[in-house]
Amino acid sequence: MSSPPVELIVLIIGIALVFDFTNGFHDSANSISTVVSTRVLSPKKAVVFAAFFNFVAAFGFGVAVASTISKTINLAMVPTDTIPFIVLAALIGAIGWNLITWYLGFPSSSSHALIGGLAGAGISAGGVAAVKLSTVTVVAQFMVISPVIGLIVGFFFMALVLRLTRSHTRDKMDHHFRRLQLVSAAAYSFSHGTNDAQKTMGIITPLLFSIGYYGAGADPGHLPVPVWVILAAHVAIALGTLSGGWRIVKTLGYKITRLRPVHGFAAETVSAGTIIGMSVAGIPVSTTHIISTAIMGVGSTKGPGAVRWGIARNIIGAWIMTIPASAAIGFAAFWLLSPFI
Repeated sequence: MSSPPVELIVLIIGIALVFDFTNGFHDSANSISTVVSTRVLSPKKAVVFAAFFNFVAAFGFGVAVASTISKTINLAMVPTDTIPFIVLAALIGAIGWNLITWYLGFPSSSSHALIGGLAGAGISAGGVAAVKLSTVTVVAQFMVISPVIGLIVGFFFMALVLRLTRSHTRDKMDHHFRRLQLVSAAAYSFSHGTNDAQKTMGIITPLLFSIGYYGAGADPGHLPVPVWVILAAHVAIALGTLSGGWRIVKTLGYKITRLRPVHGFAAETVSAGTIIGMSVAGIPVSTTHIISTAIMGVGSTKGPGAVRWGIARNIIGAWIMTIPASAAIGFAAFWLLSPFI
């Protein structure tokens, strides 16, 4: 079969970077909600701060997550000229769900939206055999595990911080933790870049494979990520962060629980450590899930009534719906695109 037109590949790469941009503005709230709600930084300064650390993460922890994403579709089981349409349909599924949840103000997962879109498009293209279920299974497992880690570790880390600072007055704690929160917010934004920007890299590499970018005999299971792809993905997510996501800032920063600088510091520190660990292991996790449950865990140290669990239930409902909803959109999108292959 002939290779897909280069112009088509360029168009889809552009759409992939748009997805990365929407990931940035959708997830920018995760990076800045705590630091804004505790008034450590103004909203404008916070988004610039977060965007900077999203970008410098390009020089951080390798591309293990990108490698995992690129293996969601079993490239050996689908025709080469079909790959671009699978990726395009997956992007339609992911972007569509991102925009729906952004409009509704739900902090759902861009990562799971992309995995769902890929799975739905892949099944539409070549049946279940076209999807590496082992990859989808790992993502689904950590969809449950990573938020639980955020919740539990957030609670105990916050309890430890409060114990260590019990002799300090509230004003003194706020003074010190306002400064420390700049460090934790930077770490969280950096960790967000190490995981989320790589997801776009992981869907661009199959596109390059489909046009012979890697040369004859390239192993579709081990595709290296070019430097220009790494930089482009991080620029896109940083620009998206600069655009802000104010609807979700309100949900995360104000509606779940009221935060002081010490709470923001604890939630961001726990989230950053968890996400960076997952990035090193090559596991694409939801940064949204982790920061949301870390905030819940931190807030619950003030008592169960300090967390608005009704809001939390709505957020969890959006999480559960993400993979099947984006998969359905991706499946339908490939079906609509298939006459053009």
